[in-house]
Amino acid sequence: MTVLEQSGAYHLAPPPAWRPRRDPAPLMPDREPLRLLGTGAELDGGLLRELYGQLVRGRRFNEQATALTKQGRLAVYPSSTGQEAAEVTAALALREHDWLFPSYRDTLAAVARGLDPVAVLSLLRGDWHSGYDPRASRVAPLSTPLATQLPHAVGLAHAARLKGDDVVALAMVGDGGTSEGDFHEALNFAAVWQAPVVFLVQNNGFAISVPLAKQTAAPSLAHKAVGYGMPGRLVDGNDAAAMHHVLTEAVERARAGEGPCLVEAVTYRLEAHTNADDATRYREDQEVEAWRGHDPVVLMEEELRSRGLLDDAGVREAAEEAERMAGDLRERMHQEPELHPMDLFDHVFAHRTAQLNQQAELLRAELDAAEAEGTPAAGEPQPDGPHRTDGQGGRK
Repeated sequence: MTVLEQSGAYHLAPPPAWRPRRDPAPLMPDREPLRLLGTGAELDGGLLRELYGQLVRGRRFNEQATALTKQGRLAVYPSSTGQEAAEVTAALALREHDWLFPSYRDTLAAVARGLDPVAVLSLLRGDWHSGYDPRASRVAPLSTPLATQLPHAVGLAHAARLKGDDVVALAMVGDGGTSEGDFHEALNFAAVWQAPVVFLVQNNGFAISVPLAKQTAAPSLAHKAVGYGMPGRLVDGNDAAAMHHVLTEAVERARAGEGPCLVEAVTYRLEAHTNADDATRYREDQEVEAWRGHDPVVLMEEELRSRGLLDDAGVREAAEEAERMAGDLRERMHQEPELHPMDLFDHVFAHRTAQLNQQAELLRAELDAAEAEGTPAAGEPQPDGPHRTDGQGGRK
C-alpha cells in the first residue's frame, strides 16, 4: 500500500488541499466471490466435518423454529435457511473472549456460538428479556432495528483497544441494513479509529421485498469498504470453507491492529423474510429453485464425500444429532412460561422513573385487590402453573 500523506493531511492550504492518503488497490475486493469447495483447494478435513455438523444442525434449527411459529409458540421467526454457512462461520471464526453482534435473523449464529437454543428464541416469542446474558456469552442481544448494532460493535471494539484488551467484535447485518445511516457511521468511525471490528454483510438478495439493485448502484457491497478506507472482501456465502477462511483472516487481521474489514457474503434466503411475508409477490419460483442447487448443506456434503471424509453412516449420525437438538427445543418451547405482570417494570431503566413507579403502584394495587377477592388478576400466575423461566431459557 502506498502512503501518499500521513494522518492529518486535511489542512488549510491553497488548492488542492486534499489528496488521497492511500492507494485504493489493496482495499478492493475480488471481482468474483471467493470459493474453495469444489476447487481442489487444500482444506482441513476436521474443520470440514465440524462445519458440516454445524450446517446440518443449523438447517434443522431453522425448520424447527419455523414450525414453532406456525404452532403459535413464537411471535415471528426470520429464517436463515440457505444462509447457514455464513451464520455458522461467523461464530466459529471468533475466540471465546471476542464479541458477536447479531441482527434479528442471526439466531443460528448465536446458537453456533454456544447459546441455549431456547434462550436465543426467547425474544422472538415475546419475552421481556433477550433470553441470555450478553456479558456472560459475549453475544449482544438480537437487533431488530436495522444496523443499530453496528455502532455499538465499533464502540465496544474501540474501548477494548484503548484498554489493551485482546478483543475483536464481529457485527452481522443484511444487505438492507447497508442502506441505513448507522451502517455509514459505524464503518466511518471504525476506519478512522482503526477499531478491531469485522463487518459481515449477508447479501441474500432482498431487503424484505426490495432487490439489491434498488438499494445500491455499487459493483458490490464489498466495494463500499474502499470509500471508508478499509479492505472489502467478496465471498461465496454458501461456501462454508471460504467463509471460514475469509472471516478468520479478517478477525485475526483486526486483532493484530490492522483495522476493520467489510466482508460481503453472497447468499440467498430460501424462505420468506418472516412467517408474515409472502415472497411469491416479489420473486419467481425458478429463482429460488436455482439457489437450491447451491445449498450450503449439500455443497459441504458433496465435498466431504468426494474427499472420502463422509459416508451414509456419517450423514445419519449428523441428522440424528440435529434431531435430538430439535426434539429438546420443541419440548422446552411447548412448556408455558410463567409470567408475572410486575416484570413489566424491571430492567427498563437503571433507576425507575417517577412515572414508572406510579404505574407499578397502580398495578400492584390491582393485583392485591384481585388476590384479596381470591381471583387471580389478568396475567397473574396460577397456583399450580408451570415453572418460571430464568434468563437463560431454563426453569426456576
